[in-house]
Amino acid sequence: MSQQYQPSDVAKAALVATQNGMEGKTRSGRFSVAALWSMAAENDAEVEDELTHSQRRLREMKLKISSQSKRNFILERDKRYLDSRIALLIQNRMALSEQQEVAAQLEELETAEGHLPDDRKRKLYGNLFHLLQSEPRYIAGLTRFVTLSEIDTLLQTVMFTLFGNQYETREEYLLLSMFQNVLAAEFESATNFSNLMRANTPVSRMMTTYTRRGPGQTYLKSILSERVNKLIGLHDLDLEINPVKVYDQMIQDIENATNQPTNLPKSVSAEEAARNPDVQAIIAPRVKTLMEIGASFLSIIMSSIDQVPYGIRWICKQIRSLTKVIIINPQRKYPDSTEAQKCSLIGGFFMLRFVNPAIVTPQHYMTVDSDPKKNPRRTFTLVAKLLQNLANKPSHTKEPFMSVLNPFIEHNEARFQRFLNDLCEVGEFTDALECPEPDNRLRICLNDLGTPQPQLPRSENKQINLELFSRWDQTNIDTTSSAAADQLTRADYDAKSIFVQILRLSPSMAKMKPLDLDKIVELASTSRDQLLVRKGLKLGDMMQELIRLGQISKSDGYALLKEEISAELTHLGNLAEKVASEINSLSIVYKNIQDHNDYLRAQLETYKAYLQNVRIQSAPQQKAVKTQAPVKFTHKKLEESRVIIESTVPENRRENIYFVISTPFPSVYVISLNYKGRDQPILEMDLKLDDLLEKQQLGVAMLDLDFVKFDVGRTIQLLNNTFSKK
Repeated sequence: MSQQYQPSDVAKAALVATQNGMEGKTRSGRFSVAALWSMAAENDAEVEDELTHSQRRLREMKLKISSQSKRNFILERDKRYLDSRIALLIQNRMALSEQQEVAAQLEELETAEGHLPDDRKRKLYGNLFHLLQSEPRYIAGLTRFVTLSEIDTLLQTVMFTLFGNQYETREEYLLLSMFQNVLAAEFESATNFSNLMRANTPVSRMMTTYTRRGPGQTYLKSILSERVNKLIGLHDLDLEINPVKVYDQMIQDIENATNQPTNLPKSVSAEEAARNPDVQAIIAPRVKTLMEIGASFLSIIMSSIDQVPYGIRWICKQIRSLTKVIIINPQRKYPDSTEAQKCSLIGGFFMLRFVNPAIVTPQHYMTVDSDPKKNPRRTFTLVAKLLQNLANKPSHTKEPFMSVLNPFIEHNEARFQRFLNDLCEVGEFTDALECPEPDNRLRICLNDLGTPQPQLPRSENKQINLELFSRWDQTNIDTTSSAAADQLTRADYDAKSIFVQILRLSPSMAKMKPLDLDKIVELASTSRDQLLVRKGLKLGDMMQELIRLGQISKSDGYALLKEEISAELTHLGNLAEKVASEINSLSIVYKNIQDHNDYLRAQLETYKAYLQNVRIQSAPQQKAVKTQAPVKFTHKKLEESRVIIESTVPENRRENIYFVISTPFPSVYVISLNYKGRDQPILEMDLKLDDLLEKQQLGVAMLDLDFVKFDVGRTIQLLNNTFSKK
């Protein structure tokens, strides 16, 4: 039998894993194949159980998230591009040819018969991309030469092509290796400590983009959603602590309550407002509430340290280590910096670029069930400032009113610094990578490819799957290695593997308590299932061979082998539960990413409509445009569609309120607020689409119509959907 026996792929892989130290030993000193089965279960063509299907679904879900994230990134890049071009349109400084160029940027990418590289070119590109992926120093060097206007194109290549599989360990490690080089160069080029990682640079954009990948989004949603949604529901909770704003609101409330002007002065300085006893009385409980909310956010952040994605923690670790070893100039080194300064850099990345954006604008990070109203929005901003101040401990020169929250900083500063240091305590991944660095390989690849081709137009752009390989590295597995002598035989691995396969193929056998291995072999060998028969017969021969080699003994009922098979089944059962839980979690993430994609597409449609209107207005000798009929909307309809975000109209009168929108000229609209039974509108407002788009670009979220406030972005969408030509 031993001469005829051929080891399976799992057995071969087990040997290699043993040689490389991948596997841990069981209590008996023998090796477990649990980790190997975790990887092999998904690809086992012979076993089709629930675990196999679940692992395939999980892999597909991860690939879909990675692919959808790339599409969203491209849409966000296009939106940023159009933001800058629309500013020129508003100022009437764009030539007609430029308008057409921007319009072309918005055209849907259609499938075209474009020219594809031949096999030789594809192999050359495959070799080049393998080199760029496996030796990240090349990309790291490139980041030092790109400008902010060019960084998006590079990020698309790096984050979503070279390292696009966000859940593949090797790609993640290689991407982090690239960050290691980038951060080292950033620290080395800094002239003083205070300049480090503060400005909006290509490096900071890269780090922010990294935090927006799938694992980071999953983490933020899991820890923030509950608290954020709870605060969103508290529409009336006003926690403003800026004395000037509190003073102004106090005067307005007094006048609304008394219907009389107050005797208090209207325009006062921040110092005067802060000295007002009534303002102090209003602010005091708000400060206490803010600190309680801040403490709840801080508590969940600090208690979830084990959930923070490895890559985020590893970048924090690199920031800490670089403050200790990189020379700023020949006379000064980072070891001179204080512990607080070092923690401020770590906190700046973790809080400012990762956590706080999801608190300030949770609707953009997919952590909320509905968009926050005015008061919750301000609360989120203040909480984010509070947490950022904890990380940076600023001087409050720009916002002195934040100094009232200093007790929170003083109380939590020490433990937060410990948390930031604990965040950095993760292992290295370099042992898992094999990235040799000869100087000339990139030059060889580029020379083989020849002169770079010009950038393809969007209509001809295609996605091509390349097989990545290295012409220099050829890894051969030595299946005859003497490593088998270390209490391990291929037959031992295969026997356990086939027992597990049989029990997965026939769950009724797995219910046998205790496991009777001879009975399992007999049942499989006499089964009506030919696959089970083949495995049962093979297993019978293997058992005899293992007895002959002294690996197992029939006298003790194969106790050791039974123990290890039971452990494998337990592991696979736990793995099935873990996979099911992960699928549920990632399904939510994927849905939210899809929703964000829909939002971005709607934004681009808005820009497309705007450009069309500009062309109509700019065209010479244009024909008269037929005026469209006015369109009527009820207060309830606009509230449900979230166009109305605030309303002072009494609840009992809202059903009698309606709005009429007309467009007498292209891109010019008249909105009138009407009350049933009245001939004349209560108010009318003229709007230009240009003005609305400019408000949107400047970040103005609301349009004030006295009695109601409209959301600017949704108002633009409403106008375009209602009046624009398709």
